[in-house]
Amino acid sequence: MRTTLDLPEDLLSQAMRVSQAKTKTMVVVLGLQELIHRNRLEQLRALRGRVELTVDVRKSRKR
Repeated sequence: MRTTLDLPEDLLSQAMRVSQAKTKTMVVVLGLQELIHRNRLEQLRALRGRVELTVDVRKSRKR
């Protein structure tokens, strides 16, 4: 999808340097993927202690 963005040049240059991305498009794609990844991790962390698992470790190891 084509989209026009007005991005700060210094921010984009720095992002390209640290990510080693070759194109501006790749920098934006990597940034979006990272944002989604972090959000999913936060959602999982929010479940910490709320999900009760009944796993028999010995039985699982025998499989």
